[in-house]
Amino acid sequence: MPSRMRIILTLLLAIALWAIASMLARADVRIISSPGGEVGPFLALFEKVRASGERVVIDGPCLSACTLVLSVVPEERICVTRRASLGFHAARSIDRRGRVYAEPEASKLVLQTYPTSVRSWIERRGGLTSRLLLLRGRELKAMYASCR
Repeated sequence: MPSRMRIILTLLLAIALWAIASMLARADVRIISSPGGEVGPFLALFEKVRASGERVVIDGPCLSACTLVLSVVPEERICVTRRASLGFHAARSIDRRGRVYAEPEASKLVLQTYPTSVRSWIERRGGLTSRLLLLRGRELKAMYASCR
């Protein structure tokens, strides 16, 4: 009887460890507030997220370079909360003296990488310019699943 009990306990422990490992493997990446920044680090991060199979929960402002998550992570692995907002603007560079330059070719390239629904929304509002376009609320929820 003790050996049978030991087998049952070992089996239960194995099942519990498997369940914990499965939950950790399916962890969410949560964007709570991102002002954006340089494109390179965001692309590297989102490539890792894409490769991991993790879901992205947009739960606050995701501005500028942060919106590249839409270009890298599959749409079915992105969800939005009621606090989510996406901010888009034209690409720009800053020189060593701190002067800002428009990058129209980069803006065209970035626009083409967004999913069709997002690209159409941006184009209906005049395209990517220096003005920040905010996608949120009902319009955003019409494009992406609500997080559960």
